[in-house]
Amino acid sequence: MIRGGDIVKGSCLLQKGQPYLVVEREFHNPGKGTAIARIKMKSIKDGSVLSLTIPTQQEVEDAEVAVTACQYQYSDLDNYHFMDNESYDQHEVPITEMEDKKYYLQEGQSYELTIWEGKVIDIKIPYKVVFTVAESENYVKGDTVSGATKPITTETGLTVRVPLFIKQGEKILVNTETNEYVERVNA
Repeated sequence: MIRGGDIVKGSCLLQKGQPYLVVEREFHNPGKGTAIARIKMKSIKDGSVLSLTIPTQQEVEDAEVAVTACQYQYSDLDNYHFMDNESYDQHEVPITEMEDKKYYLQEGQSYELTIWEGKVIDIKIPYKVVFTVAESENYVKGDTVSGATKPITTETGLTVRVPLFIKQGEKILVNTETNEYVERVNA
């Protein structure tokens, strides 16, 4: 059992005997009364979406899941391929089930996989990720206004708006929740 106030994005809950992955959560504390958690969950089995409002002190049933560190190997037309860092077991994750993760997966990097009843139900992406700028237009100094940005494309295909001084081949840190540029990485 898990309290409504402890539910976070990525938590797994059981509703009507079916596992759901929390994709959004918002806490609301009205001036009077009990604080509540508004959550949006996606069914792991059929993809249906369910929204709930739960008082933060109320307990709900959580799904028993395993979280394991795995290295991203590659993707083919149908699946992402991961290898367990400890047991070297291979995991295939259908791309269609987690298409929103494709721009954040980098070959050779480790990610945490959430597994329920032998099936991968989530790939945890770090909050901030370093990317290499693959495509960037050059701008002439003086053609800008303070705070101007330009779109670039990373090696994974992610498009991010960055300051004009960022050049092709440089490394940048990106917030994966908002897809916003954080800083240039000198490495």
